[in-house]
Amino acid sequence: MLGFGTLAKKVFGTPNDRKVKSVRPLVAKINALEAEYAALSDAGIKVKTEEFKARAQGGESLDVLLPEAFANCREAARRALGLRAFDVQLKGGIFLHQGNIAEMKTGEGKTLVATFPAYLNALAGKGVHIVTVNDYLAKRDSDWMGKVYAQLGLTTGVVVPFQGDAEKRAAYAADITYATNNELGFDYLRDNMRASLPEMAQRGHFYAIVDEVDSILIDEARTPLIISGPSQDRSELYKTLDRFIPELAPEHFKLDEKARNATYTEEGNEFLEQRLHAEGILPPGQTLYDPESTSIVHHVTQALRAHTLFHKDQNYIVRDDEIMLIDEFTGRMMKGRRLSDGLHQAIEAKEGVTVQPENVTLASVTFQNYFRLYQKLAGMTGTAVTEAEEFLEIYKLGVVEIPTNRPVVRKDDHDHVYRTAAEKYAAVVVAIKEAHAKGQPMLVGTTSIEKSEMLSEMLKAEGLPHNVLNARQHEQEAKIVADAGKFGGITIATNMAGRGTDIQLGGNIEMQVMEALAADPEADPVALRARIEADHADEKARVIAAGGLFVLATERHESRRIDNQLRGRSGRQGDPGRSLFYLSLEDDLMRIFGSERLDKVLSSLGMKDGEAIIHPWVNKSLERAQAKVEARNFDIRKHLLKFDDVMNDQRKAIFSQRREIMETEDIAEIARDMRYQVIDDQVDEFLPPKSYHDQWNSEGLHAAVIAKLNLDLPVIDWAREEGVDQEAMRERLEQASDAAAAEKAAIFGEETMRAIEKQVLLQTIDSKWREHLVTLEHLRSVVGFRGYAQRDPLNEYKTEAFQLFEMLLDGLRSDVTERLSQIRPVSQEEQQRLLREAIEAQQGQPPQAAAATAGAAAFVPLVAGFDAADPATWGDPGRNDPCPCGSGEKFKHCHGRLA
Repeated sequence: MLGFGTLAKKVFGTPNDRKVKSVRPLVAKINALEAEYAALSDAGIKVKTEEFKARAQGGESLDVLLPEAFANCREAARRALGLRAFDVQLKGGIFLHQGNIAEMKTGEGKTLVATFPAYLNALAGKGVHIVTVNDYLAKRDSDWMGKVYAQLGLTTGVVVPFQGDAEKRAAYAADITYATNNELGFDYLRDNMRASLPEMAQRGHFYAIVDEVDSILIDEARTPLIISGPSQDRSELYKTLDRFIPELAPEHFKLDEKARNATYTEEGNEFLEQRLHAEGILPPGQTLYDPESTSIVHHVTQALRAHTLFHKDQNYIVRDDEIMLIDEFTGRMMKGRRLSDGLHQAIEAKEGVTVQPENVTLASVTFQNYFRLYQKLAGMTGTAVTEAEEFLEIYKLGVVEIPTNRPVVRKDDHDHVYRTAAEKYAAVVVAIKEAHAKGQPMLVGTTSIEKSEMLSEMLKAEGLPHNVLNARQHEQEAKIVADAGKFGGITIATNMAGRGTDIQLGGNIEMQVMEALAADPEADPVALRARIEADHADEKARVIAAGGLFVLATERHESRRIDNQLRGRSGRQGDPGRSLFYLSLEDDLMRIFGSERLDKVLSSLGMKDGEAIIHPWVNKSLERAQAKVEARNFDIRKHLLKFDDVMNDQRKAIFSQRREIMETEDIAEIARDMRYQVIDDQVDEFLPPKSYHDQWNSEGLHAAVIAKLNLDLPVIDWAREEGVDQEAMRERLEQASDAAAAEKAAIFGEETMRAIEKQVLLQTIDSKWREHLVTLEHLRSVVGFRGYAQRDPLNEYKTEAFQLFEMLLDGLRSDVTERLSQIRPVSQEEQQRLLREAIEAQQGQPPQAAAATAGAAAFVPLVAGFDAADPATWGDPGRNDPCPCGSGEKFKHCHGRLA
């Protein structure tokens, strides 16, 4: 008998079914326009784009333009690529335009789907960003879909690492820009460290379509993007502490694998104290419980975490004297990514590679907060439904399952659960041999490099030819994935398994054509393609007869979504296929999170060696364990976001203030208001309101005026005058400071003075913000302990962070006023002397040792006719270019400080 819920779904359909049905009238309108647009010339398609732009920028809504724009884009794609979008692809495009996540199965053509909403939203003239997970896909998709946009009369840009500033600005100025999530985030931070508007690359955050949205907005949501600068070198400390860890006994520490945390027990602390005293790291009489030991405790804890929670060939690999982190969700190397808080240095010490200095954060943002900057956000992936609640709560994104163009006929078998890992792998090898014997291509999924290489050795012992795809073979990824669907092929892959590149039965035709042309450049491309297509048709028929692609997973991941991604590699576009998970009670998920009930049931069944339990109930039990882990991870992300939101509000305030300063031509008024506020604070401090003359501290005010305003005024005499009150003192100080500022502007010239004020203000904001970030990091690391005093750590953090921000603003006014008051014109000789002293101080050398090199560098200008007193003779150096004076310093650290 059917339950009420099942019966209601049969009659009314699911909420998702109703959403998909709701866009049918729009698809019908687009289809009705097809003949009209097919009749247009190539020039006519471009004319239509101009017409749509004029209508959009004239106030017509994009929703009204949608049917015509989609019809025009479909025709352009048909001409440029020979691809006519199916109705389900149009539906996906409509939901993306509406600001949803379109869940589309592998092989349903998501890359083409994105062109429809991208084209429609580009008509507004504010730029559209299409976000990919790696540089290869950004370049590939921009080249491939760029043909469609060119046919429509739009420009396409691609942002990749190490691009020149001019090239990057041009890419962002294009109608549609392809970029990775990392580059977009870093460019946002870099832009907000620029000294002038023309140097900024991004032109706003209007609309973004995020490909593999679950990977970027969930798996990497907590990853902070950090622009940092080096701090002091403490490599010897890390190496020394690393020597202690192997000496620890099991009773010296506790490991919590669920929370990925490691802590010392009392016995462990006693042992460490003895060793640290012996090494001279901990001063005599000082214990690890003293406040002065906070830094040492932090470092020995990180050393313990490096040894117990971070494993080589699973969490990282060692390459070229460097620790390369591996993304746990995709198995890809994360080049240039480093762990913070000294953890990366602890791993470097453990592996005996060069320990690089810790970094100081200059600017940071999480993906969660970066992508929430966009006015409208959309995403595409094959797996999002399991995380629908998180997408809705954090990003206000709905998830819509788009039906496949052809029904999915893949067979998903129940999991096979073994008692031990050895039994499981033995069964995996048998299954691979059986499938290989009949020519069925296999994709074997593993959760780490270590396990993929162990399985590879087992297959070699059996004489089974295969490819291994993990972070070590990162460069050959596209080639290995292209061959994965060939007859009899065996591919062992970590979770990276070719996201963005489909596994096609019989192999990838495009890749084979490219390889054949590379091998024989003289060959006729048309004849070559015809031959390869004929061979491919035969091979595909053999693979289909063998059962299609068999996805065999050797472990379940913490997240059902990652398992579904792997399963979804098979059965694309109606192809046959099969998926099966082999598990053991020793797997990490089963060991750490698995239900104890499941363990008891399997034990009571008296499993024999090599025997597997196969039952739908086991699958359900495992999915419940995974759902628990997902919910727990969501709670952690949500909690961290609440903390990060506090910093995010402050970040937005600082960044918008910086932009306002850069946009303002004349900031003399801002500088004056800051100066007046400093004077107000000084008068209130030394001449308190409602106090008598004999309670005034006029000597203190005199000293403060010299320090902050660089003015030696007769403050003490003024204070003795009859009838002078606080307001009169305030007015006299303001008038004297105004006169000094006007005199300085006359000496430097009005324009130069305004430029100096702007640079001083921006540099001071940046330096204050950097200090503030460090303070907030420290506050966040200790505020959790307030919970022991029955106080809510989040509220405590909000209150103290707000107070710190107020202190930042007070300090900003004070520092800007002081720096501007100290500025004075200097002769060229004095400038050279100051420059040499700065270089000597930076290099930590005595003046005599550095004089020769500093002097030589300082006196050979890089620009002919360079005049230190005349910025017009300096050329147009970038902030990070060598200073034109020839000092060898970056421009921003030298003459650029005042330019």
